Amino acid sequence: MGDFVITEKGIITKLVGGFYYVEAAEKIYECKARGAFRIKGNAPCVGDKVEIGIPNEGYCVIDKVTDRKNRLVRPAIANIDRLVIVSSIAQPEPNTLIIDKMIATAVSKGIEPMLVISKTDLKAPDSLYRIYLNSGIKTVCFSSREYDAQLLKDEILAQGITAFTGNSGVGKSTLLNAMFPELSLETGDISQKLGRGRHTTRQVQLHKCGCGYVADTPGFSTVDLQRYEIIKKDEIASCFTEFQPYLGRCRFTSCSHTKELGCAVLDALKNGEIEKSRHLSYVAMYNEVKDIKEWEIK
Repeated sequence: MGDFVITEKGIITKLVGGFYYVEAAEKIYECKARGAFRIKGNAPCVGDKVEIGIPNEGYCVIDKVTDRKNRLVRPAIANIDRLVIVSSIAQPEPNTLIIDKMIATAVSKGIEPMLVISKTDLKAPDSLYRIYLNSGIKTVCFSSREYDAQLLKDEILAQGITAFTGNSGVGKSTLLNAMFPELSLETGDISQKLGRGRHTTRQVQLHKCGCGYVADTPGFSTVDLQRYEIIKKDEIASCFTEFQPYLGRCRFTSCSHTKELGCAVLDALKNGEIEKSRHLSYVAMYNEVKDIKEWEIK
């Protein structure tokens, strides 16, 4: 009887001290991963959909990780459906290059990007909103002084896993607390008075919400996403979705879309069909990686 095992399918919601916490059959199971995963160098991570063995006695075991549709390296998290990039319109001022790098990272991994412009009570967001509206990026404005929590959830959350990223001070924690007041209890270093705070843990955790899961913020760093998710130079243009109608229409097949004559992307930029700040970000990203060799990309 001791060897009898029930198999269940579930999702990893947390990893602490070598133990994986798997939500399966409306319960949370504390699991160990089989050694084969470590040998192959492909350990399970938060967000993975798995099959676990449940014995009558002892620890549950992760037997199988199903195919991932995407994975971020650091923090290690898989199967993200939407990446919500939070940028304040003031205090601090928005950095469109950082926003565009995050959007490109999401697109490169098959993740739907979304922009939330925060602190709109301090300054009108019209110009920034227009850039991303014209670029086909779903964009929502948020003020902590006036909001509808349910409307925010309806607009922001996606089926599956929704993850959040944003630089310090942009109001990411304030946004999450507005949507999920209970999260402030679980991340105790958030100020109840100010509605924001600094996370010190690097742990990633999924929280169940009505339509899926929210990835808690401590594991997400804009710096990590830029450092560990390098996009190859020949793939950057396709990560700017508004460029796509013009790709393949340039005079030269090797066109970098930065300065060449007969470039369809540059023509679209000149005609106002592509936002100037978006193309400036593309050129900056291209120049950052153009001399990186294939073997240098981990």
